[in-house]
Amino acid sequence: MASCDGKNDIKFADWMASLPEHMHSVALTNLAIPGSHDSFSFHIDEASPVGPEQPETVQNFVSVFGTVAKKLMRNHVTLKTSCTSPTASYSATVREGLEQISGFLASHAREVVFLDFNHFYGMQNLHHESLVHMLREVFGDRLCPALFAQEVTLKYLWESEYQVLVFYHNPVALEVPFLWPGQMMPSPWANTTDPEKLIQFLQASVSDRRCQGTFFVSQMVLTPKASTVMKGVASGLRETITERALPGMMQWVRAQRPGESGINIVTADFVELGDFISTVIMLNYLLDEEGSDTWRGRSRLASDVSN
Repeated sequence: MASCDGKNDIKFADWMASLPEHMHSVALTNLAIPGSHDSFSFHIDEASPVGPEQPETVQNFVSVFGTVAKKLMRNHVTLKTSCTSPTASYSATVREGLEQISGFLASHAREVVFLDFNHFYGMQNLHHESLVHMLREVFGDRLCPALFAQEVTLKYLWESEYQVLVFYHNPVALEVPFLWPGQMMPSPWANTTDPEKLIQFLQASVSDRRCQGTFFVSQMVLTPKASTVMKGVASGLRETITERALPGMMQWVRAQRPGESGINIVTADFVELGDFISTVIMLNYLLDEEGSDTWRGRSRLASDVSN
């Protein structure tokens, strides 16, 4: 989906439908697809415990500073996303987000979204059943059943009128036809605040991908330490973490190529910054061996849009 920046919404809301015809039969595992990291983290309960995957420094930070630390972390997480303000309850919050996506798809019949559900802290079977029911209720026949990833092309999805692929990192996925098991979309995590280490990790991860027959996520995401969160009190975590590292990360993206051994889905925080979305999308035109002039023209156009 496009970002919340007005110009990009207009320009890229139908980017899949705008791809050259020969790309309609290319497996989506071989296309470059932009994504937003932590898109559903726009409602955080400060009374909840810190996730067990958080580094020890963050755990210690919260244990010392309590609610103050959680408020800072909440600000960081919610600012990273581009969703609107939620309602009060859990189910209403999730439903609101899903219905916004459904509304977008209704207006853009040839666009496809990937929903990756993970980190189900505290969720019991009843909660999973409720979420699965909600997904079925909101998206209905648009949900693409799980199959071999290499078989999923835009042509196949359009002919079947599917628009939503749901990846679910829980054994429940094995019991529901439209849930794709989480391992069908590996998303290795660098877990670093160092931009150079992040780039090295991303490159190594892509190099190790080697035709695994799955979708693949490159997380262009830096993970804050407790000290980083404290710095964010004054300067803002967006500036502290993302903006200072953005030029180097974008340089890495521009050097990538989609394909069986290349990048696939690229996620980032603050996706509206710079030309992240346009840069990832335009990489697909490198698959068009006869369209080098078109590629250069589209690259210039993307730069104009981002400016």
